[in-house]
Amino acid sequence: MRIGIIGAGQLGQMLGLAARDLDIECCFLDPSVAPPAATCGEVIQRPFDDADALARMADGCDVITYEFENVPVAALRQIAGRVPVYPPPEALRLAQDRLDEKRLFDELDIPLPPYHAIDSRDDMEAAAATLGLPMVVKTRRLGYDGKGQFVVTSIDNVTAAWNALGSQPLIAEQWVDFDYEVSTIGVRNAAGDVRVYPLTHNVHEHGILRTSCSPVDDATLSRKASDYAHRLLDHLDYVGVLALELFVKGENLLANEFAPRVHNSGHWTIEGAVTSQFENHLRAVLGLPLGTTDARGHAGMINLIGEIPDAARNLADGRLHDYGKEPRPGRKLGHITVVADTAARRDALVDKIDKTVT
Repeated sequence: MRIGIIGAGQLGQMLGLAARDLDIECCFLDPSVAPPAATCGEVIQRPFDDADALARMADGCDVITYEFENVPVAALRQIAGRVPVYPPPEALRLAQDRLDEKRLFDELDIPLPPYHAIDSRDDMEAAAATLGLPMVVKTRRLGYDGKGQFVVTSIDNVTAAWNALGSQPLIAEQWVDFDYEVSTIGVRNAAGDVRVYPLTHNVHEHGILRTSCSPVDDATLSRKASDYAHRLLDHLDYVGVLALELFVKGENLLANEFAPRVHNSGHWTIEGAVTSQFENHLRAVLGLPLGTTDARGHAGMINLIGEIPDAARNLADGRLHDYGKEPRPGRKLGHITVVADTAARRDALVDKIDKTVT
């Protein structure tokens, strides 16, 4: 079997490595020179919306998938009639617009912080009056890893927020004084079979994921998160892996956003789960039986951002994944995974490694 993957970054690379274990051939579409996934298969070096390149992939592959959200939906719809495209383009469309995404959460009764659409400076002031301050103003499209955001802490900040972001549609969200952040990762195939991975506790620095630890030892939160993931997967008639990011406030969960793809907070599944999120994504989109999502123990992951120091290559504990990317401030270059018999041992390892590599 041959799978076409739009995007050849580190997520594409990890999909490609999982595909090798399943004896599946990969072909990638990416305009970058020597992207990470080039080690795993042919890369068609053309823009993501290049009609000829997409047609070539459609003709030569059994199924098409993608590894990031900013793929043009229209480009996927061009080829959806010629070859199966998973996850479905409609799921991607909803994830690309934060307002549509939040309306979807409302429709599915998935709790979320109050929000307000912003199309003018007056809307910004109305949002501040309705939601209260502080509030977080975000671009409706294209923001990631903390980009495209502005925290409005006083009415005096409204003008600054509008000047910084107001050239495009925006959304304001009520500030959530959350306890911590989690993500739930689920996978669904075309037959409607669903598996959900153990809940993951995430820590961000400067808007970028720093560490993830799983499982979270809270049955109530895990049950709620799994229920919300099921609602999304079934409503969207979804095929593939989906990640839902949530805020924890006491015994309640509030949805932040969902990603229609394999996810950074699920990298621990490569060593820490019976079947990784990458293998299960491939299984789902290719119509193969889903693998079990049980944890192998207590897993943790540390992102390597900006550089991979020598200390990361000489660890007594942990598995280094080097994406082969050029160092750059704020860029995810690799990650380290640990798996332990207890949560305490895992947490100690994550803390030790995190301090060693920073």
